[in-house]
Amino acid sequence: MSAETKNFIAGKWVATGSTFGSVNPATGELVSRCAEASQQELDAAVAAACDAFPAWRKTPPPRRAEILFRVAELLQARKEDLARWITFEMGKVTMEARGDVQEAIDMARYMAGEGRRMFGHTAPSELPDKFCMSLRDPIGVVAVITPWNFPIAVPSWKILPAFVLGNTVVWKPSSDTPVCAAKFVEAFVEAGLPPGVLNLVLGKGAEIGDALVRHRDVRLVTFTGSNEVGHRVSVTAAETGKRCALEMGGKNAIIVLDDADLALAVDGIVWSAFGTSGQRCTAASRIIVHNTVRGPLTELLLERIKQLKIGNGLDPPTTVGPVINHAALKKSTVTSTSASTKARGCSSAANVFPTATAAADVSIVQQCLTMSHLRCASRATKSSAPWCASSKPAASKKPSPSTTTCPTASSVPVTPRTSTAHSPRCAT
Repeated sequence: MSAETKNFIAGKWVATGSTFGSVNPATGELVSRCAEASQQELDAAVAAACDAFPAWRKTPPPRRAEILFRVAELLQARKEDLARWITFEMGKVTMEARGDVQEAIDMARYMAGEGRRMFGHTAPSELPDKFCMSLRDPIGVVAVITPWNFPIAVPSWKILPAFVLGNTVVWKPSSDTPVCAAKFVEAFVEAGLPPGVLNLVLGKGAEIGDALVRHRDVRLVTFTGSNEVGHRVSVTAAETGKRCALEMGGKNAIIVLDDADLALAVDGIVWSAFGTSGQRCTAASRIIVHNTVRGPLTELLLERIKQLKIGNGLDPPTTVGPVINHAALKKSTVTSTSASTKARGCSSAANVFPTATAAADVSIVQQCLTMSHLRCASRATKSSAPWCASSKPAASKKPSPSTTTCPTASSVPVTPRTSTAHSPRCAT
């Protein structure tokens, strides 16, 4: 078990008042007791970010970039240790956890490079003896709210661009992964980030997260999470005049056409549906397959699914770890055939509910893959439907314009995915 995990405010680790527990979802073991930020501590974190902003914005971008390069090197040196903490705290298998850390390493290096690429813009003036130009300018304190499924990668996508462009940050991570957040902050501290530029507040989203979004001194909110919460963040940001960037959930289908490479298609389906135990916005929850390859694809897919090993993500043979908690387990419970599925003309070809026993009973992974008959209609123009796998090299003549290879809008309903809000000035 880790020592008590604290909030990080104005360059100091602080803990006052109540605590909450972070639990290993595979075993039920307590990972750490974590300090829950109070309203006073939240105000102090925002005040620290405000105080640090003037000096940080005046720091030359290449100098800010040097700190990010050091962050990248520290993350690289600690990659294995951070990966184990990710697996220990949120459950994904270690191989995936390493990828989580690698994304942060890559982002740190990429954004450090932006320190010398913050190009402005010049324009001709209609007046004599006048010169027109525009420059990138930081906007102030950025509120960063991140989920538990990628506890290192997602924060890096938000925090690092904000830093290199001269903004300061107050970060509220998921209450399911506070230890990973603290470990990430440690890399910035050791890299020499000035006090107050990065502040960490721990606690429940409905309390500390909502208060952070509403805070009058926060200029921009960047959020990754559920559609429901994201919509509330958007409304609150609009009411308080804040810029807002949202990344929310999706309902994703993989389309397999009749000339697809089925082995490659299966690779994509299994990775998408079972990676991170299906707990990501890009996970596939539906497969739309051409009727002529439905049988072979089903056989290949079922054979691959049988090879999945469910268990503790720290165990080398494991390929599918636990879901994050009991609430997620309840949400993931699905039925093999539903009224809505039947109404769409879909048939259930494969229902997979792999189960594993663990001390906390949270490591049950439930997945349902519904393979649908793809209704086709004649078309006169080239299909723009997405492909799950690359097409096999064409050895025969091209199909005629009447070939039936694409779904109609009426036969394959698609749930629209919520798009992100306007990009902030502080993002590249």
